[in-house]
Amino acid sequence: MSQFYEITPEQIEKNPFTMIGKEWMLIAAETDGKANAMTASWGGVGVLWNKNVVFGFVRPQRYTKEFLDTEDRFSLTFFNESYKKDLQYFGTVSGRDEDKIAKTGLCVKHAEGAPYFEEGNLVIICKKLYAGTIDPDAIIAPDIDAKIYPDKDYHTVYIGEIVKVLMKTQE
Repeated sequence: MSQFYEITPEQIEKNPFTMIGKEWMLIAAETDGKANAMTASWGGVGVLWNKNVVFGFVRPQRYTKEFLDTEDRFSLTFFNESYKKDLQYFGTVSGRDEDKIAKTGLCVKHAEGAPYFEEGNLVIICKKLYAGTIDPDAIIAPDIDAKIYPDKDYHTVYIGEIVKVLMKTQE
């Protein structure tokens, strides 16, 4: 069985453009003992307000948004390539309609008040610092609004302080 060990955010060696944009991640939160997660490929890591942070984007119709809005902790779990099919599933099926976690067989663990997935190889646990909806009047490039938001379903931006990073031991 694989084990996780804690590292600092500065010890994350993998390129965030690859991790987030190409390999994707699951954003997870838990309310009243029920965890939910969704696949995301938009986000980033950096420093804001003198804190190490992550930021991610969630559309208003996503069920996971309800969990993120209710709770102050969430996680980002990154996986190896063998989980790509599961990540595609989490990105296309709503947790309102079925128990995605049970269907994929992923195992929920907890750290610092947030759920994460044991099958991942890197986990970032976050404390929510900010949530705000993208303001269409502030989008400077009009092609972005027309292309990305034809239904005017503007993302909520979540910024979370990184409170713990877990990396899986190599087997």
